[in-house]
Amino acid sequence: MKTRLVQSFRDIEPEAWGQLTGARRGGPGYNPFSSYAFLSSVEESGSAVAKTGWMGRHLLLEDEGRLIGAVAGYLKSHSQGEYVFDHGWAQAFERAGGRYYPKLQMSAPFTPATGPRLLVADGEDRPAVMRRLAAAVKAETDELGLSSAHATFLPEEEWRLLEAQGFLHRTDQQFHFHNAGYANHDAFLETLASRKRKALKKERRAALENGISIDWLTGKDLTEDVWDQFYAFYMDTGSRKWGRPYLTRSFYSLIGERMADDILLVMAKREGRYVAGAINFIGAETLYGRHWGCIEDHPFLHFEVCYHQAIDFALACGLKTVEAGAQGEHKLARGYLPVTTHSAHYISHPGLRRAVDDYLKQERAEVEAIGSYLTEHSPFRKSGAEEE
Repeated sequence: MKTRLVQSFRDIEPEAWGQLTGARRGGPGYNPFSSYAFLSSVEESGSAVAKTGWMGRHLLLEDEGRLIGAVAGYLKSHSQGEYVFDHGWAQAFERAGGRYYPKLQMSAPFTPATGPRLLVADGEDRPAVMRRLAAAVKAETDELGLSSAHATFLPEEEWRLLEAQGFLHRTDQQFHFHNAGYANHDAFLETLASRKRKALKKERRAALENGISIDWLTGKDLTEDVWDQFYAFYMDTGSRKWGRPYLTRSFYSLIGERMADDILLVMAKREGRYVAGAINFIGAETLYGRHWGCIEDHPFLHFEVCYHQAIDFALACGLKTVEAGAQGEHKLARGYLPVTTHSAHYISHPGLRRAVDDYLKQERAEVEAIGSYLTEHSPFRKSGAEEE
């Protein structure tokens, strides 16, 4: 077996990549953000390239020329677009005379969604291949003299393996909706406390006042005209929220060509034109909400488009989970429960490693305590409790 590094997905065979863990559409555990279609589109569109601080450094593990494992990696010159914040680590290290950037980042760019990072071909010895990939990442970090390597939003199998390989374990929190076999949205609402249920029904009615209707667009519905309208929402909201939106207009055209059946646009229409929308990606069992935008402000419309409609779609399609993006305790009241997310960090400098390790021990305890508190205060009826 040999490892090989490439800077672009143009140097990787799409068919070979499609045989890796979670990357094959229709396969078990399919994750759209691990697909060749998504990762090549974010690169070709100029969204994640060296110019924007995402220099491709993709690690391929081959056995007699056959791809058996891979890591989508990037040399980062900043910590933006990752959603696992290490700015404090960088500032402390540089104040002490170190050089934190560039660092090695293993993730789906601009995507705070859990998914495979150590990808393994079907039929291979998964633990053995993943250990080989982890060792190669550490070796590359040391050989290039990098401060660190970061694998973010990891499934349990991977963060545990990386922790055993000397990576530091970090946790954070998101809010996910879990489909308990509900027949429809009303069946889900029946599991909530009466006061919470009434509040959400009122919220949904209010969101559609002013003559607003909702469309679900996917597949052939995703025309260039639709993308133009959605991109206007993204730019308007993203410019106010982040200062400079990450994704280019061509990104949407590329994913529309390559993975339209894996995309759901929830679009709000008023007086014959779309005024707001949210983009979601469809996995094997999960609907992933990514970002939203609008050109008109209406009370509760953000909650309707991003959270309630996502639940409606998941229930209609039999999906098990809705992941509604990073952070947001306001999601709790809408039936999204706290879930711990995981990342793994290889810190090459001994002093920085000790400091980060101490910090993460305290942070993990805080994340666990907050998660327990929020779960206790969820809108769901407590077992045996009477209606409010």
